[in-house]
Amino acid sequence: MNKLQWIVAGGAALLFLILWSGFDIKNKAQKATDRSRSIQGEATDFSTLIADAKEHLTGTQSQQLASLVLASNKAQQESEKLEAYKALSGFWYRSGNIAVAGGYADSVALIENTPDAWSVAGGTYYNGLVAAKDVPVLKSYCASKAIKAFESAASLAPDKAEHRVNLALVYAENPPADNPMQAVLMLRDLEAKYPQEPSVFNALGRLAIKTNQWDRAIQRLEKAYSLDPNNPNTPCLLAKAYEGAGNADKAGEFAKKCK
Repeated sequence: MNKLQWIVAGGAALLFLILWSGFDIKNKAQKATDRSRSIQGEATDFSTLIADAKEHLTGTQSQQLASLVLASNKAQQESEKLEAYKALSGFWYRSGNIAVAGGYADSVALIENTPDAWSVAGGTYYNGLVAAKDVPVLKSYCASKAIKAFESAASLAPDKAEHRVNLALVYAENPPADNPMQAVLMLRDLEAKYPQEPSVFNALGRLAIKTNQWDRAIQRLEKAYSLDPNNPNTPCLLAKAYEGAGNADKAGEFAKKCK
């Protein structure tokens, strides 16, 4: 991931909804799912993930990785280490090993210790969580890491709703067995606390889409759109909600605005 992509990612509050601009998330998700099946049933940690990931690299990729690792090992200054970790994170993300990319994003966040850096790490792990839907052990790993990252972002910026929205969406993707409604409850609390925060209504709309509650999704997403018509996520979500509701005209209208 290059410097510009990190700046964009850091500035995007709901980063995992639109993060890593320029990457094909669907393709990366499929690669991650295919390549992670070999760790099914194993105790998963970063060393296990990276060892498995290396086994699936092409010869060219292995050479690229060796060069990046060498640069990382030679890094002396903090700024050099940051650039090396970001380069490694980008390499693994492009290779479809999103959980490994998250590990290096974590390393960046540990050094920078800013809300945006932790949000990038959390968003990377969230994408890994989505990609690992058929690999429970990897899904659990990415979910736990995403939660910790977004909690760190929220603790550093307690007045910003988006970090808690992101946290709720992690729980929505991987509901706790003892509290399957945790995401909904968190978002309702955020709605009461931040009644003018579009990211909250986008998240609620996204959950409604997930459960095919089209009218409810439209209501929430129209609210988000009225609060922030420039949000790039909202028109895409509205297009999907109106399509689900059978309103082709409105779906087409918002699809044209979807970027």
